[in-house]
Amino acid sequence: MKILLAYVLLFIHADLFKAQLMKKIYKTIANTTVYKDESKKLYSFTGAMMIDADGAPKAYHKDDQVALDYLSNGGEPGNWWALVTDNNEPSGTPLIQTASDQAPGYYIAMTSLENRDKDHADPARYVNAELIPYVVVPAGFSNDFKLGDIALVYNKHNGRKCFAIYADVGPKELIGEGSIKLAKELGINSSPKNGGVETGVTYILLIGSGQGKMLTREEIDAIGQSHLSEEDLKMLIENTE
Repeated sequence: MKILLAYVLLFIHADLFKAQLMKKIYKTIANTTVYKDESKKLYSFTGAMMIDADGAPKAYHKDDQVALDYLSNGGEPGNWWALVTDNNEPSGTPLIQTASDQAPGYYIAMTSLENRDKDHADPARYVNAELIPYVVVPAGFSNDFKLGDIALVYNKHNGRKCFAIYADVGPKELIGEGSIKLAKELGINSSPKNGGVETGVTYILLIGSGQGKMLTREEIDAIGQSHLSEEDLKMLIENTE
């Protein structure tokens, strides 16, 4: 019996050691180390979660008090990086939703992933941060994890996890950001103004897992579950720093 137990333990340790060997440092962004596992076709890292409101109809307003986020996080005159403008460029004048839109009087907040079948000024063209769990990945992060791909995000503080879609590109010097809906699913303060956490959130980015388009919550979960079993999830989380 002792010999059998020894073999079992040896097998477990060998398997864990092999998993560690497959995981190599990919890059470091803002003191967060990102790993890449070629065999499992994924990236992983553990760090903060900032909260993104982009794509939500009430993300930004000229009056910060009634908006989900501060207007300064959507840009500034001459450089509205997160808002739809009259000339479709950051240099333009931000468009305001009309009476026929979801949130009249609010600006139209964009996400990098969009439904190109809808008009540029239609708020429904963008991924709604209040309804869809999504992750934000820094500009220039990689060539193989693309908009529309799927991620698994795990909150080490409470054990909650959620599949999410890669829907927005963020600043290249920041990493660790998710939508309002993702934060709520993970039990994290979801306010873009004062929410988020500084540590303890693990992101597992599944290379080539998406369809390059907006997905429903049900589709996101189905694709995520088809790529990662519960056993896979357990091992990945245990071996992610």
